Amino acid sequence: MDVFSAIHGRRSIRKYTEAPVAASDVRDILAAAMSAPSAGNAQPWRFVVVDDRALLEAIPAFSQYAAMAAKAPLGILVCADLTAEKYPGYWVQDCSAAVQNILLAVHGKGLGAVWTGVHPMKDREDGFRRLLGLPDSVVPLGFIVIGHPAQELAPQDRYDEAKIHWNGW
Repeated sequence: MDVFSAIHGRRSIRKYTEAPVAASDVRDILAAAMSAPSAGNAQPWRFVVVDDRALLEAIPAFSQYAAMAAKAPLGILVCADLTAEKYPGYWVQDCSAAVQNILLAVHGKGLGAVWTGVHPMKDREDGFRRLLGLPDSVVPLGFIVIGHPAQELAPQDRYDEAKIHWNGW
């Protein structure tokens, strides 16, 4: 799959089959995440892979927009370890770049995923912190729900000239 097909064909998938995601696919997806750019090459991201059914079923109780996690085979919580930051505050951009790489890698593997927001919602941050035992120096940015798609969504052309300004506003 070429890069433009991956970018334009990737869609947020919220329905999955019961098939598990292969460990080799998870490794490849995380390797792609760790290939993202980061400020000062600090790479403050940390990842919690969740495939325990009880944990996945507990997530919607504190993260309502991650309801699909209860029926998915896998999720990856993308976090930042604030003690690893070289340039404080850039962890959001760094981890967001890692999330985008995860979404593209998942799509490239023929899997489906959806990015569910965690930060800056304190209740969601606290929910993941409690559920997964995150240390105080670790901040969860987003939870990516992943599985074999049980739905097919067509690519959309979202290009909009009205949102482009050249050489100034």
